Amino acid sequence: MKPVPTGFYMKIIGGKYKGKNFYMPEGIRPTQDIVRKALFDLLGRDLSGMTFLDLFAGSGSVGLEAVSRGAVQVTFVERVFRSCEIIRENLILLSAGADEGGRVPCEVMSGDAFAAVKLLARKGRKFDIIFADPPYGRELAKKILKTLGAYDIVSANCVVVIQHEKREILPEAQGNLLRTEQRKYGSTVLSIYHPSPIN
Repeated sequence: MKPVPTGFYMKIIGGKYKGKNFYMPEGIRPTQDIVRKALFDLLGRDLSGMTFLDLFAGSGSVGLEAVSRGAVQVTFVERVFRSCEIIRENLILLSAGADEGGRVPCEVMSGDAFAAVKLLARKGRKFDIIFADPPYGRELAKKILKTLGAYDIVSANCVVVIQHEKREILPEAQGNLLRTEQRKYGSTVLSIYHPSPIN
């Protein structure tokens, strides 16, 4: 018999699935509602036609929000296999499967975020929005920013958002990515980067 998971439910805060519950298992640090709301106020409430990459996805809370707001394709990357199962279960819970044309707008990649970025680059994939929320206290925010700066997966108008704790200081520039803004919410910081224009 499958063990009964422990955790709680959170709600989608905007878009076509607004108010619907999704599952958040214990042991995952969720992106707080206030930070999620601020993130999508920043990105825009309508993501129609955009591609979205959710790195260190956890339960998929941010990527699910992007799905709800109309992103045409969302890629979740998560190292923990059980968390990948939870993301798939949450997609079913939200009925966010194939559209009328049979296209599946979501994919879940099980594996290391750094390796995933390199694999996506080899496949020639590009994203309009990239969000990364690595575990705190391991200097992983700097590492994933460096990886994103080294591999060409950002579209010309891409927005890259790194969520990190305020004690971890990120550089103003990494590769062709330039930091344009930072927003602070208690001990949490959203650092926003855009690709530098080609001269």
